[in-house]
Amino acid sequence: MTSNAAVPPSAGSAVPGAPASPWPEPLPHPVPDYPADLRVDLVRKAVRVVLRDASDRILLFHNNVSSSTPSEWWDLPGGGLDPGETYVDAAVREIAEETGLTLDPADVGPPLWRRSSTWTRGEYRRVQHEYVVAARIDAEAPALNTSGWTQEEVDEYDGARWWTLEEIVASSMNFYPGRLPELLPVFLAGELVDEPFEWWN
Repeated sequence: MTSNAAVPPSAGSAVPGAPASPWPEPLPHPVPDYPADLRVDLVRKAVRVVLRDASDRILLFHNNVSSSTPSEWWDLPGGGLDPGETYVDAAVREIAEETGLTLDPADVGPPLWRRSSTWTRGEYRRVQHEYVVAARIDAEAPALNTSGWTQEEVDEYDGARWWTLEEIVASSMNFYPGRLPELLPVFLAGELVDEPFEWWN
């Protein structure tokens, strides 16, 4: 989550004259949106990566943030799009920064899952418009190089783990996206996921 490049809070809302879409590229279904009157501190476009190893295990980071409720959860790697970036560019950059692993842009899958969500840290609220994409590393649960982490990531992440899909689906732990256990199998089956707006907390 390295970029805090923001778009105006009205972007993507149903307000007349607002930008038509917060998404990097169009998809054939209506964009899930956040309420036009929601008071937020930051709105941004982002990408999340379902990164699988050679045995189809999926990388998740463990967050431990006392100012959040819940204070602990597992999330997909990824982060905000820098100005001028495509979701593919951002996926490759974020994986390099957060894991030290190198992705070929050609190996980043199509943006079959799109979502909008909001969450808080204390008094701070963010809205994020995200694509979720899949990618693969040709190695068995490779070790991660975290030297590229931002200070925010150093403060919030306290571990990482390669999960099987079955472990995620069966888990009662908190995840981001919150509907990960429910929607991940659908996404990995190649179906388009147009997720309803998520009030994560």
